[in-house]
Amino acid sequence: MGRQGRFGLAAASTRRDLKTWEVFVRRMLRTRAVGVAIVVAAVGVGMAANLAAASGGRAVLGLRHTHLGALLVNSRGFTLYAFTRDARNQDACARISQCLTAWPPVTTSGSPIAGQGVRAGLIGTITLRGGIRQVTYAGHALYTYIGDTGPGQTFYVNFLQFGGRWPALSASGSEVK
Repeated sequence: MGRQGRFGLAAASTRRDLKTWEVFVRRMLRTRAVGVAIVVAAVGVGMAANLAAASGGRAVLGLRHTHLGALLVNSRGFTLYAFTRDARNQDACARISQCLTAWPPVTTSGSPIAGQGVRAGLIGTITLRGGIRQVTYAGHALYTYIGDTGPGQTFYVNFLQFGGRWPALSASGSEVK
């Protein structure tokens, strides 16, 4: 092969080298495509689970102890998030394209239920388009995240997406970053 290229690969100097490089790139793209397909499928499963949990019934808020402290969770133990672009008792995510797809709102058909350690006086609701009631806590609209695949996950706490951060909440209603 020829001299070293920018990425430590030898520069292709013959047709054979170009063909080898083409085969390598195609294999990498195929491998990436399979990897992306697996991630998309996993996110789809998480999204379906979150949407199923969000549809119908009274929301139940609880606390779960994590390495970040006690965090607000839904009835399935999944971390609940606030959005830093939201104003008090308002959902800014609903006005951003695809935001509610990635961050489904916590909804309720009746009065939300405060589990052990959760302050009932901090729980409220706001009304979204279509009459959907979104649960709030200490004035923060609440969301789940489609990337969470199990109870108590904290990987996405303070995640930057849609022009704002997504902190979790403590029992006092303060943001956990």
